[in-house]
Amino acid sequence: MAFNLTDEQKMIQHMIREFSRKVVAATAAERDRTKEFPADNLKKMSDLGLMGMMVPLEFDGSAADTVGYVLALSEIAYSCASTAVVMSVHNSIVCESILNFATREQKEKYLKPLAMGKMIGAFALTEPHAGSDPVSQSTTAVRDGDEYILNGTKRFTTTGKNAGLIIVTAKTDEAMRHKGISAFMVEQGTPGLIVGGIEDKMGLRASDTADLIFENCRVPAGNMLGDPGDGFKIAMKGLDGGRIGIAAQSVGVAGAALDAAVKYAKGRAQFGRKISKFQGLRWIIADMATELEAARQLMLSAAAMKDRGENYTAQASMAKLFASEMVNRVTAKALQMHGGYGFTKDYPVERFYRDARVFTIYEGTSEIQRIVISNNILKDKRKP
Repeated sequence: MAFNLTDEQKMIQHMIREFSRKVVAATAAERDRTKEFPADNLKKMSDLGLMGMMVPLEFDGSAADTVGYVLALSEIAYSCASTAVVMSVHNSIVCESILNFATREQKEKYLKPLAMGKMIGAFALTEPHAGSDPVSQSTTAVRDGDEYILNGTKRFTTTGKNAGLIIVTAKTDEAMRHKGISAFMVEQGTPGLIVGGIEDKMGLRASDTADLIFENCRVPAGNMLGDPGDGFKIAMKGLDGGRIGIAAQSVGVAGAALDAAVKYAKGRAQFGRKISKFQGLRWIIADMATELEAARQLMLSAAAMKDRGENYTAQASMAKLFASEMVNRVTAKALQMHGGYGFTKDYPVERFYRDARVFTIYEGTSEIQRIVISNNILKDKRKP
């Protein structure tokens, strides 16, 4: 690895690697079959400080940097992508958004229990008719005294059923377009918040993806996150960090697929010798490893830029774009190398292949990433 890790970052990586492969991996295949939410994994991860990794110590977090966080996240994804996506949304988007935009009182009330894993966070942005175009969302929040009344439907909400706190975006001023979107922290169980259908997904099956329906859901005005009209800005900033998290998940799953392919190739004999001796397969493995390493470096570079306080929007999109498309190629090649066995549930590459497919879609499709990247490259830097 060309990227120079600190002793602390190496310690995090080694500790979580051991935990992930001993504890998280043990139930991953069964969770994929039963769709059981990984609550026990998350409890153990909380004990290790993984549910508030980038939260300062004063709010009961681990005060890790972003590089340390993505190293840990990729190790969890290596064993169970379903567990990793819950960890990613919780840390990258929910905790970070509250840390960046909440008042001191809100942080005391919500960030501390989130960082300690006493509740899991979700972020509700997507709607049935507003996915890649969040400005077109139709959920509304109308002020009524000391409360806002929320009405609308959110779709594809990761951990929507099992989250204790949900950050919800809603229009508070239709005429202001993206500057008329605000964000609210809504506790699970609030009257008027209804958990709707749970998606039956191709992959990440142990992570619930839910519809959230708001029917005259009254939220205290004090639960607005940031100022009125900050919702779009909160979402975009959260997604920047979240996209590095998707890159980390992609690196983890691809690493697992590569290792599985290498193990299989070394053990499988055809035509009187191990298939790992065939030049065609050796070159495929070389390409897989090269792509994986390139994705890892993009991930670490974007994370380091974030830690240095630099503008990392384009780099986060580059990391997400390349890594998410890389993991789809790598898992497909790993499955192909297994031959007919790769198409069965007896080998984990079948699960890796299914889990990887959504990485090019959620938190901004590959097409959206290309728009973000090209906009950053082509903008006229001569303008103030």
